[in-house]
Amino acid sequence: MPVRPHVLLISPRTELSALARMSLLEGGWESFEVEGAGSLHAGLQRLTTAGVDAILLDLVLPDSAGLPTLQRVFLAAPHIPILVLGDDDSRALFRTLLQAGAQDCLVRTRINSDSLARALNGAIGRKIAEDALFLERERAQVTLNSIGDAVLSTDVKGRITYLNAVAERLTGWNLADARGRDLRQVFNVISAVTRAVVTDPILGAIAHDHVIALSADSVLIQRSGAEVPIEDSVAPIHGRGGDVSGAVIVFHDVSESRSIKQRMAYLAQHDFLTDLPNRVLLNERLQHALDLGKRHQRRLAVMFLDLDHLKHINDSLGHSVGDQLLTEVARRLLACVRGSDTVSRQGGDEFVVLLSEIEQPSDVVAVAEKIRTALAGVYDVADHALYLTASIGVSIYPEDGDTAELLTRNADTAMYQAKADGRDTHRFFSVEMNLRATERQSVEEGLRQALARQEFFLQFQPKVDLGSGCITGAEALIRWRHPERGVLLPSQFIPIAEDCGLIVQIGAWVLETACRQARDWMQAASSFTQISINISAHEFVSKGFYERVCQALGDNQLPAGCVELELTETALMRDADGTVRMLGALHALGVRLAVDDFGTGYSSLSYLKRFPITTLKIDQSFVRDVTIDEDDANIVTAMVAIGHSLRQQVVAEGIEQLAQLAFLQSLQCQEGQGFLFSQPLDADRFGSLLAEGGLCAVTGITWPASLATVGRIPA
Repeated sequence: MPVRPHVLLISPRTELSALARMSLLEGGWESFEVEGAGSLHAGLQRLTTAGVDAILLDLVLPDSAGLPTLQRVFLAAPHIPILVLGDDDSRALFRTLLQAGAQDCLVRTRINSDSLARALNGAIGRKIAEDALFLERERAQVTLNSIGDAVLSTDVKGRITYLNAVAERLTGWNLADARGRDLRQVFNVISAVTRAVVTDPILGAIAHDHVIALSADSVLIQRSGAEVPIEDSVAPIHGRGGDVSGAVIVFHDVSESRSIKQRMAYLAQHDFLTDLPNRVLLNERLQHALDLGKRHQRRLAVMFLDLDHLKHINDSLGHSVGDQLLTEVARRLLACVRGSDTVSRQGGDEFVVLLSEIEQPSDVVAVAEKIRTALAGVYDVADHALYLTASIGVSIYPEDGDTAELLTRNADTAMYQAKADGRDTHRFFSVEMNLRATERQSVEEGLRQALARQEFFLQFQPKVDLGSGCITGAEALIRWRHPERGVLLPSQFIPIAEDCGLIVQIGAWVLETACRQARDWMQAASSFTQISINISAHEFVSKGFYERVCQALGDNQLPAGCVELELTETALMRDADGTVRMLGALHALGVRLAVDDFGTGYSSLSYLKRFPITTLKIDQSFVRDVTIDEDDANIVTAMVAIGHSLRQQVVAEGIEQLAQLAFLQSLQCQEGQGFLFSQPLDADRFGSLLAEGGLCAVTGITWPASLATVGRIPA
């Protein structure tokens, strides 16, 4: 059941109280509850508690009269509608009373049930509507001040009518100062590109009666003169009749988002480490340079640089040092070229330099040498004195190509030729290089299929005791039976396998296959004791290498001492400290370790002493001329002496002549390999040799009598 409105009658007149009750109860209107108070004091006392919906106030009370009476009641209950009851003499005061807060003024002598009920209902209804409107406005105000966007409104003539708190902050104007001002004074917007004043957005929204948006490059000029990039939209405001009565602008500060977009756009075209243009921006600039070159018949050059041995620095000192080194390389490269040229990092240790305009190829030579010299200087990085060189390939427009892709690819091809020619140099592109690059690509594509197609196979070259002629073991040598080019030797595909990342898979296959073959020979012939396996530098430092060695030994139940791993000096010295740890683990496992091609790479005798090496293999380039070149003879003599002093087995490679054999025997070099004894054999022929006794005799050399009946190992 609905609650009846509660009316407080403040009046000492009993007849008025009776009239009011009768009028409200019998007037045909909604019933009211009527409560009386005979004095101002009593009325004010009642108003200290809730439950009053309207007040009927007699202007003449025992303790107060006139305007002060209304003022005191209004002060006590400003949110309750007050209807003043007066007499005919009070009419002159009614206007003042209404201005002071009265909802209505009634003459006591003219009150009837209908007029009083209507007046009370109207006052209470207006109060309810006012409260609802106030609540709605308050809610809207809180909402507008709480949202992150600025809100500004104008009338139809573009004069400011409202700013929320965010709009005040962004424009620098408070609402009191801005109200009534022309929009352009408060909301001054220009283009960030042209600096021209943006057309008044209010005019467009009002004229076309639809929402419009400012251009994406809009900038708001604040009251202080500071500039803020903004995005906004403008919508028309409609009156009750549907006509446009003004507009509202909603806008926000996009400084951060625009900065992020600009940064993202920059990062999309620049290398994060060196801040140089990346591949994307280089291609844009190269295409632009080509367009100008074609239009004005100008030459340009592309230089592709690859830093030599940076991976060794990363592996030994860490990528943090490597990154600092790359940053310094970028700085030195920029110092070597003109402002109109472009230096780009392609990723890893590769850089490209675009010389946007050259007169003749000799100009490029000067720049290439300048770069080579600049990069070759010492780098003081993280308390390390580091040295670096670069291999540089050059292509020239229009001779070597007329597209960005072709020029870059040809410069890359020339760079690989510079590497092949010893590094730390530059090479110009040639057609012959392209043919070699095409061949290289063909080999790489074939390598990716070779393992799956079982195109690899092993051959085995005997290792011979130079004192007795006994075969002491075999070196496993990989071969590739290419479907189109025939049998390929390691030198024809191993470097490519290293570059394209396939060497670890191939090396794992060699390790497993060689161990399995050694197991078979040991089971068939007790004279076989050792298999030597070449290990690539990439394979040696690859993840899981030690585990692969253990697995190959375990799967084939092969004693670790029967396996000898051969590594070059260069591979061992790439990360000397890491090598010590890995070699120590392999040595503890029982595996024998050999330095292959000893004397051809870079090594330190102090580290050689630290490494648990069991064998030194003298490279065939020294053995070849020991009988005719005194220097080579002295070098081999020293190498054998070093091996003996370090208590290591010494093996001479490439023995092809009896005189070479005799010289090595005179030095008491323990073992040898070479065509004088045998070319590499397939597994069956080597197995047959073992079955015959595992001995060999070479014509012209006196072997022990027991070997006299044994023939030379078949070629």
